[in-house]
Amino acid sequence: MAGKYLSSIPEIHRRRLLGLGAALTAPALLGIGAPRAVAAPTSAPSAGLRSGRSTGGGGLEELSLTELRDRLASGRLTSVELTTFYLNRIAELNHKGPELHAVIETNPDALRLAARRDAERRAGKAHGALHGIPLLVKDNLATADRMHSTNGMRALLGARPSKDATAVARLRAAGAIPLAKGNLTSLVSASSGYSQRGGQTRNPYKLDRSPNGSSAGPAAATAAGLCAAAVGTETIGSILGPAGCNGIVGIRPTTGLTSRTGMFPGARSFDTVGPLCRTVGDAALLLGVLTGVDPTDPATADSRGHFHRDYTPYLKPGGLRGARIGLPREVFTGYSAHADAVAQQAVEVLEEAGAVVVDNADIPSAEQMMTDLDAAFLVQITEMKHDIEEYLARMPGDHPRSLAELIAYNEAHADTELEYFDQDILRVMEGFPGKPTDPEYKEAVATVRRVARDEGVDAALRKDRLDALMMPTGAPGWKTDLLNGDPSIMGSAIAVGYAGYPAVSVPAGYVHGLPMGITFAGTAWSEPQLIRFASAFERAHPVWRAPSFTPASPGL
Repeated sequence: MAGKYLSSIPEIHRRRLLGLGAALTAPALLGIGAPRAVAAPTSAPSAGLRSGRSTGGGGLEELSLTELRDRLASGRLTSVELTTFYLNRIAELNHKGPELHAVIETNPDALRLAARRDAERRAGKAHGALHGIPLLVKDNLATADRMHSTNGMRALLGARPSKDATAVARLRAAGAIPLAKGNLTSLVSASSGYSQRGGQTRNPYKLDRSPNGSSAGPAAATAAGLCAAAVGTETIGSILGPAGCNGIVGIRPTTGLTSRTGMFPGARSFDTVGPLCRTVGDAALLLGVLTGVDPTDPATADSRGHFHRDYTPYLKPGGLRGARIGLPREVFTGYSAHADAVAQQAVEVLEEAGAVVVDNADIPSAEQMMTDLDAAFLVQITEMKHDIEEYLARMPGDHPRSLAELIAYNEAHADTELEYFDQDILRVMEGFPGKPTDPEYKEAVATVRRVARDEGVDAALRKDRLDALMMPTGAPGWKTDLLNGDPSIMGSAIAVGYAGYPAVSVPAGYVHGLPMGITFAGTAWSEPQLIRFASAFERAHPVWRAPSFTPASPGL
């Protein structure tokens, strides 16, 4: 029954559905002109930065989490002052000035929470690794406060979560302040970073360029210094892609390392929650806050014995010395001359840092994952249909309680909800007859895992005795187009996404002012090793520069 339904779905809808959490579809040549990856000056990093990145010499918006913690602990800065700084910066840059549209809404209780954290610190009761630090969370993560939890849709403005998403609860337990909700790619959007509530997120480096998605707002806000760091989510590419396009660090944790409870569902076989930060050190710190077994998310049971509460000990100087890093070329290079140039520059950095780089370390099933989409599509549409229906049905408040009601709401408010894009994807999902109990679905899950894991990433690592894979995160950000949507996009995320494996994107260079990254990827639970490699790369190649908010320019 499900197979017959799938065969009737046009190819464009299949690829759009697979890209809902990813902004990643079929191959396209995105490189234009001669490859030229222009790295930022490799000046010595600031002494206070354990991660080793260079700074733009700015103010609070460029400080690392470690530096902010030190200032708060020493009394040189209060949480109220820091929170006020970010709220003012959001007011200046989000809906005014460059109009980034990275933040959907700010927390009306943020300053009150900051005052409480300051009082706790004065009383000697500071708690947690992030005490008093304001962080942004993606709008698909529930917060049981006066902020909304809508996945970017006005239809869900009446949703009132009864409790925080587990990721948000862990931030609060660590003393962090939920500062704001980040914009994202909504279910009714074909443009990365566009939502009905938040509008189109802009890339802070070049405002007419895409920030990638779906964690567009958290990534752009972090890059622009609207928050200290952010929490994003990924199905396939939703953290890695925005990290690369916005010049920051993103970690896609192993599926099951962090809890998805309270997250608007993508596809449970692939979904994960992870950090978006300006340095690898910040990402390592934030990841440790998010990990742990959660009885309400069965996938996290597998992380027992594998997760760490603190990943910062893996930020070791010389962390690449002796490492065997493979460069898979099939599928993961050749789609952009600029991406290939960044990867080649990264190879030179890795070798100078003492790594052994194995070229043509191809993932055996890479081409199959790109062209044979039936199993992955069946997994994603089955899980999205079932889990979104369940999410809508159980969420307290006054809002559509099914996909059919969500579709009807959008039709009734078509002038705003369907201003740019149709909702054919929602209709396809709503009409899909498959269930997670179907043998066909279970077989598809097994197929995707076998192809992506045993015959994919793990096979590549075994073949050349590799510690990790390295590939370009993606091409430079494309021009945003609300009439036609995104072009076909390639990147590093598909193999690790389908496998549910970890990856870290780290800044690697610039082309005409647009950031580009490289991704370190590995097998399940290899976050410590990947963080070690990414941190050593960042230290050896500190290219980060503050965003320029450059307006549109002809020809680029």
